[in-house]
Amino acid sequence: MSTSIANTTRRSAEAPEGGNDFNRRIIAEFRANGGVVGGPLAGQPLLLLTTTGARSGLPRITPVCYLADEDGRLAVFPSNGGAPTPPAWYRNLTVHPEVTVEVGTRTFRARATEATGTTRDRLWNRQVAADPQFATFQARAGRPIPVVVLTPLGDPA
Repeated sequence: MSTSIANTTRRSAEAPEGGNDFNRRIIAEFRANGGVVGGPLAGQPLLLLTTTGARSGLPRITPVCYLADEDGRLAVFPSNGGAPTPPAWYRNLTVHPEVTVEVGTRTFRARATEATGTTRDRLWNRQVAADPQFATFQARAGRPIPVVVLTPLGDPA
């Protein structure tokens, strides 16, 4: 796939009326079609990640590519298209690690934690195998791209 959400998203979208036009369209299409989108993201595993703004305290919704892991956990990769700084949603979840995740038609609360060591390597390697563009992002970033694991919490969103 030639275009990734990481290439097109430089800042998070406010819930749902703020942010950039691309994100607003993806969010609307995702919700209208049970988590399925077309265009440049067709076929990509995509979720909507609602974080709490690190400075504003306001909800921010961002479409994010993900990788399903064991036990219902999901991994996300704040590559920012290989930019030297991570996307705003990453900073948000480092300050406020409880997030809301929409995947398909399911919505749930989750806790975001950064994967390290062999867990990080395993998830990163799986993501690069699934979407080799992430290797390009890593090469261009000049920083280690984090791997964030979203672990569902017991309470529904």
